[in-house]
Amino acid sequence: MKLSIVIYSMDPETVWNAFRLGVFAVKQGDAVSVFLLAKGVECEKLNTEQFKVVEQMQALVDGGGKILACGTCLKLRNSSGSELCPLSTMKDLYEIIRDSDKVVSF
Repeated sequence: MKLSIVIYSMDPETVWNAFRLGVFAVKQGDAVSVFLLAKGVECEKLNTEQFKVVEQMQALVDGGGKILACGTCLKLRNSSGSELCPLSTMKDLYEIIRDSDKVVSF
């Protein structure tokens, strides 16, 4: 299955669980793409003692999943993305959704 996850939340627990789902799906053999949108592009800053968001993000990428971040949303926040969350476009989001079997958003 091709699973797409769109994250626009800034709640550490919500984002952590979204990435946990992605990691689980990758381990099941699914192709997983995560697109960070709006406030979601700031998710690397959400690490807490209880919710290790970046750890889950890295596990997703290490397992073969991919993470993309909205370029316009990053620019609005004076950011340029990162190695873990490269800058992307609405065209990329559209293609991820179009090509997916399932899309979930958090």
